[in-house]
Amino acid sequence: MTTQTDIIEKKRVKNSVPKEPSKYKVIVFNDDSTSVEFVVAMLITIFNYSQEDALKLTLEIHNAGKAVVGVYRYEIAEQKVIESTEMARNHGYPLILKAEAE
Repeated sequence: MTTQTDIIEKKRVKNSVPKEPSKYKVIVFNDDSTSVEFVVAMLITIFNYSQEDALKLTLEIHNAGKAVVGVYRYEIAEQKVIESTEMARNHGYPLILKAEAE
């Protein structure tokens, strides 16, 4: 006669807090073709900078070769890169932007 024993496995439930979504930096790279006026307009239009802050950031991009213009969740960072690149191409500029994990 065989008896069967059921083994009940207890699973531990972790009381963990959900992780914050990863953040991504949007980086604008300097080039010799894109005008300062265009970069300022793009920063105002897409990244919601004031005229003064956009000009300061544009000069940082020019002097340092690149600058972080915002930090966002992945989807938002990618959308900003796409919108900015499209805006640049529509105006004939080869401006390069990149979203990079923080």
